[in-house]
Amino acid sequence: MRRPNGFLWAATVASIVFGAAMPADAGPSLLLDANTGAVLDSEQAFQRWYPASLTKLMTAYVAFRAIQLGEVTLESPVRISERATKEPPSKMGYPAGTVLTLDAALKIIMVKSANDVATAIGESLGGSQEAFAARMNSEAKRLGMTNSNFVNPHGLHDDRQYTTAHDLAVLALALRAQFPQYASYFTIEALGSGKDVIENHNTLIGRFTGADGMKTGYTCPAGYNLVASATRNGRTMLAVVIGATSVATRADKAADLLAKGFSLPPAQSPKLWEVKANPGEETAPAINMRDTVCTKAAAKERLDALDEKGQLVFHSAHLTGGEPPTPRVTAISIGNATGPASPFMPKFERPAMVGNIPVPLPRPDYTPPVEESAQAPSNGVTQ
Repeated sequence: MRRPNGFLWAATVASIVFGAAMPADAGPSLLLDANTGAVLDSEQAFQRWYPASLTKLMTAYVAFRAIQLGEVTLESPVRISERATKEPPSKMGYPAGTVLTLDAALKIIMVKSANDVATAIGESLGGSQEAFAARMNSEAKRLGMTNSNFVNPHGLHDDRQYTTAHDLAVLALALRAQFPQYASYFTIEALGSGKDVIENHNTLIGRFTGADGMKTGYTCPAGYNLVASATRNGRTMLAVVIGATSVATRADKAADLLAKGFSLPPAQSPKLWEVKANPGEETAPAINMRDTVCTKAAAKERLDALDEKGQLVFHSAHLTGGEPPTPRVTAISIGNATGPASPFMPKFERPAMVGNIPVPLPRPDYTPPVEESAQAPSNGVTQ
């Protein structure tokens, strides 16, 4: 097994001093036995990284805490603001003023990874995106996420927003241990809204035996990220994979880690909360993957890696290939927010008036999400 902190010090110093790129698919990772908290495998676990939409795991955690504190319920309203409509894709494209339940909003950010809805959650529960980010950081500190900083609830790139594989494992473990009643939010295979079906980006669900969550993330600076969980015979494993170069490679690495965990007997390894960073590890700057994953050559490589039907090709022996499984669809809708509004929810600003006629709220432009396995979205896209 690698060192518990898994930090390849010489390689990291070289990348900092000489600007060398990390080897392909050599991003940070961590394997955790969720039953015992034992760290079974780790690599560069304390290296700062941009979380992309893994940020939404913390958004969900803060929402669950707000429910626990009696501020809201799952039926409480989440309102789409003008600011939310302007977020880049992935998004739902709801007009400003649209109201949905917190329950529907959480399902949407876990499956669709919609940035407009994540912003709306932050504003509706925190009063503003900035105030919600302060709550995210407060909860992160309370949980022991010692090297994370959040500035938004969606994960769109900001140099100030970073985390580590270690801290993501702390968060994932807390979500499962403290809020088991909400585990179903991380296992949804697809959402149904009218005739539209939105499938989960987590390719392990339905392809890896026992897979039961949790979240994917992607931006050019972050690369392809995944927090994955699986349960077999009462044992649950958590794998964190960040900085991969494609959907398939992050799935392969996560599947191999999870399978390794199930193959090992319960270990007396150091516990997650016992593992510490080496001097200097927690201050090394986050590595930007843009020049590795968001070039024409990288996009072509991902396209060339698809099979003749345009499907992902996996190389892990622990993943089922071929046609993707037919997902089970969970229905969602807008409205029906009968629960109490958060005490921090901003008042709704009515649109301006021209004479006695209200100016209509425009529906934002909607760009269908690009298949992340084939193309490299812009810096703003996060899934």
